[in-house]
Amino acid sequence: MDFQTLHTFSELARCLNFSQTAQNLFVTQSTITKRISELEKEIGKPLFIRDKRHVSLTNYGMLYLEYVDRILNLEKTSIAELNAYETYSNNLKIGATNSIYECHLFDLISKYEQSSPENAINVSIDHSQELIQFLQDGLLDLVFSFLPFQKAGYECEPFHADQLVLTTSYDNTLYRDGIKQSELTNIKYLMCNFALNDVGTYIRSLFPNHYQFKFEIDNSTKLLPYLLNGSGYSFLPEKMLETYINKKELRIIPLLDIETPEIKSYYIGRLSSKDKWEKLLCTDA
Repeated sequence: MDFQTLHTFSELARCLNFSQTAQNLFVTQSTITKRISELEKEIGKPLFIRDKRHVSLTNYGMLYLEYVDRILNLEKTSIAELNAYETYSNNLKIGATNSIYECHLFDLISKYEQSSPENAINVSIDHSQELIQFLQDGLLDLVFSFLPFQKAGYECEPFHADQLVLTTSYDNTLYRDGIKQSELTNIKYLMCNFALNDVGTYIRSLFPNHYQFKFEIDNSTKLLPYLLNGSGYSFLPEKMLETYINKKELRIIPLLDIETPEIKSYYIGRLSSKDKWEKLLCTDA
C-alpha cells in the first residue's frame, strides 16, 4: 500500500466511476482496477460493490475512507509544514466554521498576518466536529468551534457569544413591529440547518412538527444574498448582520414571545503548539 493507491481509492470513492477516476488521475482504467484490486487483497475486505451499471462503497469502504482521508490530509499538511519551515518561523494551521470565520476571524487573522510577516498561516473552513477531529489528528494547531472540547493536552476557552435574531430585507416592513411564535408559519422562512450546538434543533422547535420549509441551506453566510434580495426571513447571529443593519439593507424583527439562545463559540488549541497560536489571540485583545 502506498499514497498513490490511497489517492486512487479516495478519488474512486468520490467519483464511483472507474472511467472518470482514470481520467481524473491521468492513467488507464485498467490501472485503477489493478490498484483497487490489490488494495482490497491487502486489506482482506471488499471496498466497492460493482455491477455493470453502478459502483458503490461497501460498509468497509465507507469506514476505510474516513481513515484514508485523514492519512492523505496528514500527508498534505506535513509536506506544507516542511516547505514552510524553510521560509517561515512558524506555520500556524487554523480551523474554523464558516460562520465564526465570517463574523469574528477575518479581521483577527488579517491583523495577525500583517503584524507577523515571519509566520505562515493556513486556514481551513469546515464543520465543528470535523475540525476537532483534524485537531486531534495533528492537522490543525487551533480550532474555532461551536462545540466545546475537553481533553488532556488541549486548551478550550470561550471565544465569542452572539445573539440569535430574526432578520429580513430592510424594505420588508411586514412584522417590523414584532412577531409572535404562532405567526412564524405565515412568513417565508429560510431555514439554515447549521450545527451551532443545538441552535438548529431550537429553530425547528419554533415551528410545528415536521414543518416543511420552502428553502433550506447548510451554510448561514450563503443565506445573506437571499435575504438582501427580499426572499424571506431567517434566524442568524446578530454579529453576522451588523454591517447590513447599519447600512439599512437588513432589519431585525422584534420577537414578542420568543427567547432565543446565545450562540457560543470556543477556541480549542493543542498545548504542544501553544507558542504558535497564543500571539493570534493576543491580537484580539
